[in-house]
Amino acid sequence: MNIDINLDEIDITKEEPITEPERQYYFIAKARDLVKKKSAEIGRPLTCKVTTFGCQMNQKDSEKLLGILELVGYEQAETEKADFVIYNTCTVRDNANQKVYGRLGFLNGVKRENPNMLIALCGCMMQESEVVEKIKKSYSFVDIIFGTHNIFKFAELLYTRLQSERLVIDIWQGTNDIVEDLPTERKYGFKAGVNIMFGCNNFCSYCIVPYVRGRERSRNAKDIIREIETLASEGVVEIMLLGQNVNSYGKTLEEPMTFAQLLQEVEKVEGIERIRFMTSHPKDLSDDLIEVMKNSKKICKHMHLPLQSGSTKILDKMNRRYTKESYLEVAEKIRKAIPDISITTDIIVGFPGETDEDIQETIDVVEKVRYDSAFTFIYSKRSGTPAAVMEGQVPDHVNKERFDKLLSVVQKISREMTKRFEGQTVEVLVEEENEQDSSLVTGRMSNNTIVHFKGEKNLIGKIIKVQLTECKGFYYMAEMI
Repeated sequence: MNIDINLDEIDITKEEPITEPERQYYFIAKARDLVKKKSAEIGRPLTCKVTTFGCQMNQKDSEKLLGILELVGYEQAETEKADFVIYNTCTVRDNANQKVYGRLGFLNGVKRENPNMLIALCGCMMQESEVVEKIKKSYSFVDIIFGTHNIFKFAELLYTRLQSERLVIDIWQGTNDIVEDLPTERKYGFKAGVNIMFGCNNFCSYCIVPYVRGRERSRNAKDIIREIETLASEGVVEIMLLGQNVNSYGKTLEEPMTFAQLLQEVEKVEGIERIRFMTSHPKDLSDDLIEVMKNSKKICKHMHLPLQSGSTKILDKMNRRYTKESYLEVAEKIRKAIPDISITTDIIVGFPGETDEDIQETIDVVEKVRYDSAFTFIYSKRSGTPAAVMEGQVPDHVNKERFDKLLSVVQKISREMTKRFEGQTVEVLVEEENEQDSSLVTGRMSNNTIVHFKGEKNLIGKIIKVQLTECKGFYYMAEMI
């Protein structure tokens, strides 16, 4: 998102501002001055590479980091052999942490060859104190460490490192601050993510997110709408509203607003053709939201509704705060109101105490709801969560057997659900040139199904009518109308 600020007009000789985002633009200007000098010294522009692990929230944060780096004067590099490498980390599963440690080992060698190189670590993983201590002890070549709550301070932290040449660590354990109007460098020109809230209050027993992302904080609706209007003016036609639990949006505002009401306001923005959102928590999904989706011409016909387990006993141990029966009731309401909707889900196999009967309950829900697709995971013990110390940890070989059994049902139903649109004429937002065949372009239907068809690259970013000619299991081949 373009921010109308002239950095040349900022007097960097004066004392830094106290208010945000003015303070961060001051440090962007100061950092830019240092980067200019370094670039002149080495005879080329400095380069950067931001690598994102994890969810759409992290991807959105990375766009903010890139927006700041671009203003500071860095140019994006294709590889991690850059002058500034940032890892925006995820910590939902322990193997995500191990992946980062492995990549840091590689960067250590790269940094030895490039004396100008800086390395920064941010994101959820950095909110764990034991991780920060391990980085300080075993990866002392890292230059900047910050977390999820203070990402808006990136320019200030970068300047501190550039002028002091010391390790900069800035981790907050929580905040109510939401800083608006920072620069963003979007990956796509035609679609964008928009944060509507931060944090989570649900404390599912297997999940570390509330501990690293903090408590729920909703953005002011006027700020959200203003951002979307700006995006629309820049050519964005599809937005994704982001939050750990969008259905609880508005509860922390001085003037409370429901998520359904926010969607109605977003729909009024001219130029926006498609509205997506994630993630929805089943316990908070209201009848009003279903009604708004039913009557909307812009909200996409797709609902991601995480199940996690079909067993009420296991759901209780997970602290999900709904039952198998109440979940099925919500899913039935959605299907009845919007018959052509795509419902997708997340399912965990092997939660502590899970039995054959419990996994059969999950399969029963899959067969009743008939998901268009499901992300299925084998439970991964996450230190720092209540589930990690629960009795009844399920052996790996049992989990593998149950996972395969569930997956075969999920995939069978998914193929059947995808095929139901064969022969229909639908609208597709073209997203990219096909990676395997340059004569094809690839896009998405409103319900999120992938579609490939013959077309030129100039169609990217446009909504095109196509006829779905052949279902290939989980995607379609089509012909442009």
